[in-house]
Amino acid sequence: MADDAFSEHRPLLFTIAYEMLGSAADAEDVLQESYLRWSAVDPAAVEHPRAYLVRVVTRQALNHLRAVKARREEYVGTWLPEPIRTAPEVSEDAILAESVSMAMMLVLETLNPTERAVFVLHDVFGYTHGEIAASVGKTEVTVRQIAHRARRHVHARRRRFEPDSAAGREIVRRFLLAAATGEVRELMELLAPDVVQISDGGGKVVAARHPITGRDDVARFVLRVIRATVATTHVEHATCNGMPAARFVTDGQLDWLVAFEIHDGRITGLYGIRNPDKLHRADTVLPLDRGEHQPWKP
Repeated sequence: MADDAFSEHRPLLFTIAYEMLGSAADAEDVLQESYLRWSAVDPAAVEHPRAYLVRVVTRQALNHLRAVKARREEYVGTWLPEPIRTAPEVSEDAILAESVSMAMMLVLETLNPTERAVFVLHDVFGYTHGEIAASVGKTEVTVRQIAHRARRHVHARRRRFEPDSAAGREIVRRFLLAAATGEVRELMELLAPDVVQISDGGGKVVAARHPITGRDDVARFVLRVIRATVATTHVEHATCNGMPAARFVTDGQLDWLVAFEIHDGRITGLYGIRNPDKLHRADTVLPLDRGEHQPWKP
């Protein structure tokens, strides 16, 4: 019975943990810890299992986030969230797609742990301030103040976002073809003037240590990378974090993954993940669930 309840709500619980942590590996650890706590409880004594589990996962994710904050500050190069492969249906929920996008995850990373938890639970999952208060150990009045502060911070920094779509995938296809064939003019036309390229190698593989901004510099960087790509590398198209993406596979191994941010027909952001520690789960589609039609207590 306990297993059934946890399995039923697992996609929702994973989504909450991932959005709070920006790491699928850490989210899985949190779910494992939460399951152990859940299995030690008599299910008959829990009136509302989903509300109970969301509270447990939130608390465990908060503890985990506080523990990893210092490590991320010492990270070699630019830190990017661990990419997850998402089903195309994720793009049908604009709030969910934006909330797991690379750009939004980077904005969430600038919040303190409690602000992040409150923003995610309220603005993404729709829980009330009172419901959140019990999860984060604050009063409802305090949670309301935190939510206001976090929302203002996020709105001031959020980038333009369009979910994955057929049109976006076509732009990525044209971009990759132009890069591979050296069609500089086509490449430049597909990049927004203020485009940003961010790489994450984690100090384990070669990657740009700092973000690259501007159409000219990003185009030069892309062409340089493509020229250095070995002949045995092939490109696979995918959807990651609700965004069109390209997987670069060399000798049967995923070498790097690039997620593309697109707005008004042009690429505004490229997020390249090469850190091998972050590519283990990039082959498996992970189910996400915002619980949009699920009340806190059924």
